[in-house]
Order: sequence, then C-alpha cells, then structure tokens
Amino acid sequence: MAVTLADVAARAGVSSATVSRVLNGNYPVAGSTRERVQRAVEDLDYVVNGQARGLAAATSDLIGVLVNDVADPFFGLIASAVQAEISDSSAPGGGKLAVVCNTGGSPEAELTYLTLLERQRAAGVVITGGAVEGAEHSAAVAARLARLAESGTRIVLCGRPPLDQPGTRIPVATVAFDNQGGARRLTEHLLSLGHRRIGYVAGPADRTTTRHRLEGHRAALADHGLPSAGPDVERLTVHGSYDRSSGYDAALELLRRDPALTAVIAANDTVALGVCAAVRDQGLSIPGDVSVAGFDDLPFSVDTAPALTTVRIPLQEAGARAGRLVMGRQAPPPGGLATIRTELMVRASTARPRAGSA
Repeated sequence: MAVTLADVAARAGVSSATVSRVLNGNYPVAGSTRERVQRAVEDLDYVVNGQARGLAAATSDLIGVLVNDVADPFFGLIASAVQAEISDSSAPGGGKLAVVCNTGGSPEAELTYLTLLERQRAAGVVITGGAVEGAEHSAAVAARLARLAESGTRIVLCGRPPLDQPGTRIPVATVAFDNQGGARRLTEHLLSLGHRRIGYVAGPADRTTTRHRLEGHRAALADHGLPSAGPDVERLTVHGSYDRSSGYDAALELLRRDPALTAVIAANDTVALGVCAAVRDQGLSIPGDVSVAGFDDLPFSVDTAPALTTVRIPLQEAGARAGRLVMGRQAPPPGGLATIRTELMVRASTARPRAGSA
C-alpha cells in the first residue's frame, strides 16, 4: 500500500498540514520540525503524488543524469554527450530538460536523487559510472528504478553493469564498458615488454569498475604463469580514490613496498597523473625506470610528457547512445545490454624494463 501524507505526519508527530508545508517549502517551519518531517519522508520512502506511478503518460519533460563527479573528465564527457542528445529540439520528439545530479560517489545521494526524480515524474533517468557493490544498496536502487519504470520513466545505465536482482524484471537499457577486457590487454602489453614487477593502483574497493579492471589485470598475470592471488599480489595492489592525489600517495606506497618494481598501472588516467608525479619526485624517470599506464584515454592523456599508454573508452559515443536510448530515439539493444569495446592505446610512457631490473 502506498505511503500517504498522513503516514508521514504520524511518523513525524506533526499535522498533515505541516508535512505539506515542509514538502512545498511555502510556509515557515521550525528547523527541528522540518528535520523530523524530512527524516520521516526518508524512513517511509514517501513519494509525492504517488498516484502518478501507474500512469505511463504522466511524466514531465525532465531527464535526470546521475554522475559521481561532474568535474571529473570521465563523467563530464559522458554527461555532455547525454545532454546534447536530450536537449536536441530538432530531433524527433523534440528536446527535454537534462538535469545533472552530482552524487559525489555517495550511495545515499544516489538513492536520494532517484527518489527526487520520481517525485518530479522524470521522463527518463541515465545513471553513469560504476555501481556500489553490496546487496542492500543494490536492492534499494532496484526498488527505486522499478517504481520509476512503473510510472513510465525510461531508464538507461551507462558505464555500469546490468541490474542483478533475481526475480526482478525492470525494463532497463544498459551501455556497459569492457573494463575487464581492457585491463587484461593493458597488463598483457606490459608483460610482453618483459615487466614482471608490476604495481597496481586500484579504485575504491566497493565499486564494480574497480573489481572488473582488477580482475582483468590478474587474469593476464595468470595467463602468463604469474601469481594472480595471495600476499605477494596484494602487496603490489593499493586501493584509493579515482583522483590525482590518491595516485600520488599510492605510488609512494608501492615504491616503499617494492623499490624494484618496473611498472605501475593506474585505476584511470587522472590517477596516473599522480603516479607520474610521485615517480618523478623519487628521482626516477618514466619509462626509463618505471613504466606508467592509465585507463579511459581522457583528452589530456596524449599531451602528458611522455604521452600516456592507456585504454580508450569511447565516452562521448557511449554517452550519445545513452541519450538516444533514454529519449526513445534508438531501439534498446538485444537483451537490453550493449557492451562497448575498449582499445589499447600504446604510447611513450611504457617501454621495456632496463636490463637486469625485471
């Protein structure tokens, strides 16, 4: 049964009129009272105008685009391409209003934005970037997406794996990236050059992107008869955030753990910048002493000195495809899933290790 305004009022210990005032923001309400009402709304998962859930036609001209960090070039490129498709008034069906929602990587913020978009009867939702792993959060996301879909909202995942909720069928189109395959080819490249002491700067441990790229790296190690699990492998793996400072700190830690390592693979190109800075600050050269590689092929990668070996994801093409899907201008892929292939971009930041160092 749908949660009502009266249910929220009872939970917060106030009148229905007070709840209405808080939700509409059209009348002064004491701060403590407002907090109680907002907490009750979250606890009960109350959605304004819940009757609209079953009305497929009762959607607005708003489309939400969820990103981890709009200042990150990875998400900026995707969001820009999605928005260009959504706002294209010359395309069939005209344009709509794209609202970029910056979650900051917070699982709670992701859920909050999905609830707010449901209240606004959004015509579509595009969720970008890797998913937070964990049964509880995955179930919460699936529940919100199910309600959005019931109300006629188109849902597209871009850069994350399909929903994995047994017994739940939600019409979601997924544009996934071959992170595992790309990471595997990147490590194979370093191994083919003769590197054997390879450090790995991974992203946050609870993200699907981190797991898939790390799996690809370790699969390549196993293919070459090298240890792919155990203390020695974990010793050469450091987790951090997807930012430059994390790459800097992680590279220093890796060099402390194994001063003789000859290569470092970074979680993404931004992290690789930090790795390069740390390597140089230790008086080492790239790639003479340490080869460095990234992932994503962000625009600055080719302009670094030396140019960065990386894995290219066609982010703008993927974002444009997600935009067409959420606007209904392109048919969903077979089975709802399209996997975007990655491409190894070999540049000057990787080379054979010096004789006797591998």
